[in-house]
Amino acid sequence: MQSLNGILYLIPTTLGDNEPLEVLPLSVKKIVEITNHYIVENEKTARRFIKKITPKKSQPSLQLHVLNKYTQDQELPTFLEAIFQGKNIGLLSEAGCPGVADPGAEIVKIAHEKGIRVVPLVGPSSILMAMMASGMNGQNFAFNGYLPIDSHERKRAIKQLEKRAGEFNQSQAFIETPYRNDKLLADLISTLSGNTRLCVACDITLSTEYIKTMTINQWKKTSVNLHKRPTMFVIDK
Repeated sequence: MQSLNGILYLIPTTLGDNEPLEVLPLSVKKIVEITNHYIVENEKTARRFIKKITPKKSQPSLQLHVLNKYTQDQELPTFLEAIFQGKNIGLLSEAGCPGVADPGAEIVKIAHEKGIRVVPLVGPSSILMAMMASGMNGQNFAFNGYLPIDSHERKRAIKQLEKRAGEFNQSQAFIETPYRNDKLLADLISTLSGNTRLCVACDITLSTEYIKTMTINQWKKTSVNLHKRPTMFVIDK
């Protein structure tokens, strides 16, 4: 017997302020058009995205649950209750793909535990797009999230990632809070070996996109402003 429950759709968003249908397929638009229940990181930006992709959709009809660092763990299962009333729910990331370097992963985990059907939709992932464009090892790579804020600990982490890249032939990808990008780039240039390759992938999919892979020796002769620009960093030996 077919389940009468709804579906949890993992809905990707843009990586910046560009037109959604420039980087998202029509399949995303179709799901947003028929979905009124959402789990989002930020209500204001989620409503703006939904309005951009489906301008005629009634905003008052939307029911949004906010999932961020202030959300209590015990609240999360309640966000999925509409599924058991036969309604679909869309999980939206602030940027890119839900569940990947994103708090939505916890919702997806609960959905599987409850036997809810999970359907991922196609959209841009800064991690995968940076790897695609880096020219580095796409067969074996690791995403490491954020490096430590403390300068000494960060430099130690950079050396550890460089060692791992060489020992395991594994590209190492990571990110930084955009306003600290320039400081991280300076630390990478001063800490890594001269022949280590570094890819800087900035503003992916935007008109200001900047993607370069060079050795550290080459980066020492290059100047780029990454301040407040979403950036992926990848190193390889």
